[in-house]
Amino acid sequence: MTPSEPEPEAASRRPPQSSNNGATTSGKNQTARMTSAEKKWVIYDVGNSAFVLMSTAVVPIYANSLLKAAGRTDIVSTWGYAQTIASLIIALLMPILGSIADVQGMKIRFFIGFFGTGVITTCALALPLTWLPFLIVYVIATIGLNGSLTFYDSMLIDTTTNDRMDKVSSHGFGWGYIGSTIPFMLCLALIFGGPHTLGWSTAACTRASFLIVAVWWLIFTIPLLTSYRQRHYRTTADHMGEAIHGTLHEIGTTFRNIMRNKPLWMFMIAFFLYIDAVNTVISMSTSYGTQLGIDSTQLVIALLVTQFVAFPCSLAYGRLARIFSAKTMIVAGVVAYMCIVLFAAFFLRSATEFWILAISVGVFQGGIQALSRSYYGKLIPKNRANEYYGFYDVFGKTASILGTLLVATITSATGNPSIGVLSIAILLTGALVFLTLQKDPTVKP
Repeated sequence: MTPSEPEPEAASRRPPQSSNNGATTSGKNQTARMTSAEKKWVIYDVGNSAFVLMSTAVVPIYANSLLKAAGRTDIVSTWGYAQTIASLIIALLMPILGSIADVQGMKIRFFIGFFGTGVITTCALALPLTWLPFLIVYVIATIGLNGSLTFYDSMLIDTTTNDRMDKVSSHGFGWGYIGSTIPFMLCLALIFGGPHTLGWSTAACTRASFLIVAVWWLIFTIPLLTSYRQRHYRTTADHMGEAIHGTLHEIGTTFRNIMRNKPLWMFMIAFFLYIDAVNTVISMSTSYGTQLGIDSTQLVIALLVTQFVAFPCSLAYGRLARIFSAKTMIVAGVVAYMCIVLFAAFFLRSATEFWILAISVGVFQGGIQALSRSYYGKLIPKNRANEYYGFYDVFGKTASILGTLLVATITSATGNPSIGVLSIAILLTGALVFLTLQKDPTVKP
């Protein structure tokens, strides 16, 4: 059975309209304008990316101020451990919940649960005034975000066709980058201008910015909530008890099916290795720059510019994938990240180098994430998408666990954050090996 073929039993349970999501080679279909369903799927990236940008730029600086107030200076290792805990919890939950969510009507319910948790706890970030409660709430908010993204990613196969996945996924990341800049600039205006115009403290303005992000995230999720329909599923809601009872068995079966599919498991191992660098650079860049003594204003503005760079580059990545294939562009992104990591370890010492790093990340970050998501969607059976995307998320989040833990541990042991950053280059090398050996089943000989 090929990755794109549904199991006979599951195929009989799919509604007729799901057949539209099969693979196609129509060039006209690839270049056609996005449908209403595709646009509403893309818009969620605009909403959740506000939290991603805030957690990359504002939250580490605010957490650092709380740590300093408590007499602590270990921002890189503390932030790394917080990211590790959040990633570990998601990695443990997603295969089980993903399998259950493949039941008809369950995917949207799980999505709402995690999305709602993320929005509520983002608001709650404004409450803690000391570092430990703040990081606990942040970890829960991160779990909400990443949990929702697992189900959101699997919604892609219900929203579009195989040959349009690269384009739609790239638009998601691209518009997410540019859309996130609007609430981010509002937050910056409040943080830097609020103390003078409103008479609030900088800390109070920062806490208020968390509320802005939560409202933005909520507003841009509504279109997806009102339009999404699960077209691929394994069973119906009437068989929910049976599905839950067999979840662990099904996870084992899915794992065995993955191991029988050589192109799929080779890609998953490569993804596990290279996404570590992507996630670690994203989550640790500001804390790393802060510990190097780079001014926080420079860090924040550089990351804002990164979003504007990432927008056209993400869309360009989707177009280039139609010419060179998604896998080729993924390989190009891995090579680029190797250079980025080496640059960060050996040359990043001032604000100028941080600007170079931020812009370089913007060029490749969205593209490699978007094409990884869509390329994986082409390799898996559509009727078990959430279960397979659960494994996808395990690989991605476990890589994040290893990456942030590796950086935090080596930085703590050596006292040199540059050595900690350099350690992830080993994983990128391994990713290149597996990508080179993998035969791409989406490209005809």
